[in-house]
Amino acid sequence: MSDLIKYYEAKMNKTLDSVKADFASVRAGRANAAVLDHITVDYYGTATPLNQVSAISSPDPRSLVISPWDHSLLRAIEKAIQTSDLGINPQNDGKVIRLAFPQLTEERRKDLTKQVRKYGEGGKVAIRNIRRDAIDKIKAQKKKGEITEDDQKDYEKELQTLTDKKIKELDALTAEKEKELMSV
Repeated sequence: MSDLIKYYEAKMNKTLDSVKADFASVRAGRANAAVLDHITVDYYGTATPLNQVSAISSPDPRSLVISPWDHSLLRAIEKAIQTSDLGINPQNDGKVIRLAFPQLTEERRKDLTKQVRKYGEGGKVAIRNIRRDAIDKIKAQKKKGEITEDDQKDYEKELQTLTDKKIKELDALTAEKEKELMSV
């Protein structure tokens, strides 16, 4: 496999990693610290990710406990969680913040499934755009005379095979996350 194909495969893998991160942020009824990844707290004038100013643990499958290293941050963390799109009300006991994750309703599960499909579709579009960029680059090399027509066809075939493989992986990830969401 050429360096060009390896380069574009690495880009496709980054896209898959990005979609996995998006999936992790979708709450599936179980407590998962990844749902807090996008929450930032004002820490001495700087927006700092929550996981960098506190320890996050899961004492049971339906709750998270946030223990800030600086207890003066409790109010800021509580406010950041309330203003986020989590839909969970934090309980502040003066030392830690507890988040209780309620059981998901059927309607909420369907909404989350739609969101997961949207993330999956976005990933597919990104992978196809990477393939298109690679094919454009290959055509440019052919035009400059750097590669032969046979090489061009081989590269394009290899790219298509790679794209199909990555899209299959993405479909499998999407189906797995949907199954996780719909299981009670």
